[in-house]
Amino acid sequence: MGTLYIVATPIGNLEDVTLRALRVLREVDRVFAEDTRRTRVLLEHFEIPQKPVSLHAHNEAGRIDGVLAALEAGSELALVSDAGTPLVSDPGVRLVAAVTRAGHRVEAVPGASALLGALTVSGLDTQRVLFLGFLPRKAGARNRLLENQVGRGETLVLFESPRRVATTLSEVANILGNRPACVARELTKKHEEVLRDSVEALASHYAASPPRGECTIVIGGALADEQAGAQSWAEDELEQSIRAELSAGVSTRDLARDLAERSGHPRRDIYARALALRDSEGTATSAPSTAPDESE
Repeated sequence: MGTLYIVATPIGNLEDVTLRALRVLREVDRVFAEDTRRTRVLLEHFEIPQKPVSLHAHNEAGRIDGVLAALEAGSELALVSDAGTPLVSDPGVRLVAAVTRAGHRVEAVPGASALLGALTVSGLDTQRVLFLGFLPRKAGARNRLLENQVGRGETLVLFESPRRVATTLSEVANILGNRPACVARELTKKHEEVLRDSVEALASHYAASPPRGECTIVIGGALADEQAGAQSWAEDELEQSIRAELSAGVSTRDLARDLAERSGHPRRDIYARALALRDSEGTATSAPSTAPDESE
């Protein structure tokens, strides 16, 4: 049985490649790349004599059988995207799912990530984060996704094309309010730019001066008063969510904290209901013996 390596590559600065990534790319039997032209730049720079094979959104399904056959024969394979960590808003999800179902080993070779890079320089909370990827193209679906974030306390991170940055920021302001935000553009590259301001101010800035290059937007979570004012879930919806969390093995403390943010119901009430459901139905979970501290 072979191994499929998920190899992170630089998002701009070639010095950000890891020593392990270079070793894996040299040693594997084949490299699958989202864009073979971009991957060749990296390989040639480090004198790695590989000839990458394309694997992108339009041919991923057709590559799966060949990859599985190669792994079954004991081959060592690598998957890279255009830049950063594969599968994060990039092709490869279906491939990795098929490889794991077939029982082959999948190994991460971590490295650069625009998501993590933007988050760490944003100046916003990094403890609870929700990654939205690229927002839907259709306005209705996009608005519904943003509306689902009303009242949630997580920091939001999303990718956006430069031509849509101003529009997206305006939509965020209209739906979520004028939250603090950060736009990280061309991270690690020569013209890197990180701007921090309110969502409305950043929308105005980029409407007047459209950006160029890759953009990652980081948006602050809802403040306490917005979270408190979020519409509460119906009782049956809350109970269904508690049951689902318990069945998934989530501890009563963790589910109480998570569902309180999302539902608008008090954390202690959710905790008590979760304990009652767990004890009455014998749901397996690693529940703590004491009630959650509201100051956490």
